[in-house]
Amino acid sequence: MTGRVATAVASSDTLGECATWSVREQALYWVDIRGPLLHRFDPASGAYHSWPLPELCGGIVPMADGVMLALRRDLASFDPRSGALTKWCEVEPEALGNRLNEMRCDRQGRVWVGSMRDYAMATTGSLYRVSASGQVEAALADITIPNSLGWSPDGRTMYFADTAQGSVHAYAYDPEHGVLGAMRVLIEEGALPGRPDGCAIDAEGHVWSTRVGAGLVVRVAPDGRISDQIELPASQPTSCALGGSDLRTLYITTARQKLEEAALRAQPEAGNLFAATVAVPGLAEPAFAPERAAARIA
Repeated sequence: MTGRVATAVASSDTLGECATWSVREQALYWVDIRGPLLHRFDPASGAYHSWPLPELCGGIVPMADGVMLALRRDLASFDPRSGALTKWCEVEPEALGNRLNEMRCDRQGRVWVGSMRDYAMATTGSLYRVSASGQVEAALADITIPNSLGWSPDGRTMYFADTAQGSVHAYAYDPEHGVLGAMRVLIEEGALPGRPDGCAIDAEGHVWSTRVGAGLVVRVAPDGRISDQIELPASQPTSCALGGSDLRTLYITTARQKLEEAALRAQPEAGNLFAATVAVPGLAEPAFAPERAAARIA
């Protein structure tokens, strides 16, 4: 069973998102999209640091040295030692009017990243696969809010959700070629409170699904059964990641965005980073290894 949830960092994010555990650094990264800020927390030492970003950031994946960020329309590497931000590749052209949102690596280290119209103002987003050489290919289209990217332990199932639709899908996945196959519904729209946002996959292949609007993170088995849940003192959990030295700490980002004054008074910890100990460990996030250099942008 899951242990008590507690605030790990009182970050008071407007839109905390993109929780990502770096195994190499033994640290958690996440963003406040609206800051825009990049955060880093080392639970062993308690050290916490944040960096301002030049534009909105909607995704993080670990690298052998630092992290790769999904900025408004570009992927860019970030070095926490120097603070250097270097553009690596463009995912979407400016003309589409979208921003990037949700990014993860598959078990083989390919980047998958989504796009959306900010504030979900139109259904113009896509889901892209990005190779180590920087080749960008669209896999899904007509998306409003891309979220819930994750892979089963064997890499043969990819999870994905359009938060606006409310269901979580499971796709057959070809790990050798990074190609999507048949789709089934893991969580039906309305089957759980709230709507799906980010997720984390544990070593048993269960999906920890953040339920924005409901103040819950729910553990769902590959066959759709509910096996555990965490209640939060904040109604808008947005992403989660399994980390810590034993990968048994579930870190959960939350948001204050769109909460009215009465709700903020009732939820003084909204926007903080939370943590809870879980029984089943997570899986190490694969590091992205780009094949070419990047160009300094900040």
